[in-house]
Amino acid sequence: MFFSIIIPVFNRPDELRELLVSLTKQTYTHLEVIVVEDGSKTKADDVVAAFADQLAIRYYFKENSGQGFTRNVGFERANGDYFVIFDSDALIPPHYFSVVNERLESDWLDAYGGPDMAHPDFTAVQKAISYSMTSPFTTGGIRGSKKNLGGTFHPRSFNMGLSRKVWETIGGYKLSRMGEDIEFAIRIIENGFKTGLIADAFIYHKRRTNFGQFYRQLRFFGRARINISRYYPGELKLVHTFPALFTLFVLSVPVWALISTVLFQLALGVLLLFAVLVLVDATRKEKSLQIGLLSVRAAFTQLIGYGIGFIGEGWKKLREPKTFRETGASIEYPS
Repeated sequence: MFFSIIIPVFNRPDELRELLVSLTKQTYTHLEVIVVEDGSKTKADDVVAAFADQLAIRYYFKENSGQGFTRNVGFERANGDYFVIFDSDALIPPHYFSVVNERLESDWLDAYGGPDMAHPDFTAVQKAISYSMTSPFTTGGIRGSKKNLGGTFHPRSFNMGLSRKVWETIGGYKLSRMGEDIEFAIRIIENGFKTGLIADAFIYHKRRTNFGQFYRQLRFFGRARINISRYYPGELKLVHTFPALFTLFVLSVPVWALISTVLFQLALGVLLLFAVLVLVDATRKEKSLQIGLLSVRAAFTQLIGYGIGFIGEGWKKLREPKTFRETGASIEYPS
């Protein structure tokens, strides 16, 4: 199997350098790397050039249009039998492509996804954010957990592979932001292709390095879930409303204080119980009280950020006369 690795990058040359270093350490080496720069002001061409003698690597620059369409440019130029997509803020363990190749030879998947986790060298904040994004207490446990998947597996573009046949059949991304990976996975499945999780094909995902960035990212994710429902109303599930319900509950706590002391104390008790559960679980898993405490903050940031984005975009959608899928209207994306 010859793999084409597609990496969109936007103003992140240092992160890209670390990702490329990790790719030079792969035990399976029948692969090429395609870096597509999405109109960055801080370009990464020099970074890519520095790896020309270590990797079969190519670099392309395009005007800014978002990561979905940037990945399409990589697909169009790929020579591989199988395309693998990574975000630029990822680190790839040496065994990754050996694991994927072995799985595809023994049990074929037209498209797959893999889990993400925190690298031992990540900061305490990064580890806390990683815990929150993979914890069952924040609805993040479905990411790379066999027991929590349920139904058909939807790969996500931070760690995803697809066969050339998939791309030739359905084309690339139709959205470039606002849930583009969800829409892409839905079309793969709708066209009858087999998808699945490769649990051992994990990556180390840096995500955001502070809580402000993390909040903005999750607020965007909440908006993206509503945006997908414009095209696929049936994809909006009850589980997707949980962060919004949590957010509304948190915002209602001061109101309970005006209504009833007992109800106010009960509401605080519920939030305290949630915080304690996250603290104990994160401390146990990460073997660090500091990371446990930071994980509580990360969990509240994740749920409230997603919830606010979900509620805001949901209200906007309610005021629209028809779904975007019916009207074919264009979408305005934030930069």
